[in-house]
Amino acid sequence: MKKDIHPEYHVINVKMTDGTILEMRSTWGAEGDQLALDVDPTVHPAWTGGGTRLTDAGGRVSKFKNKYAGLGF
Repeated sequence: MKKDIHPEYHVINVKMTDGTILEMRSTWGAEGDQLALDVDPTVHPAWTGGGTRLTDAGGRVSKFKNKYAGLGF
């Protein structure tokens, strides 16, 4: 690797939404800084598998369903 072109890689504390603190290596901040997360894998629906819903903005979903109703969707 070339010298003096890469960011410093150090240990920081990451505070999850439930209050737990994890020690991780990162280029964010400085050694020992704390990063507080608004969303993390313990609460986000993409990882928890819940709460996905289909929003129908302006009837587009209904229009699509009506257009392709005979195809078995």
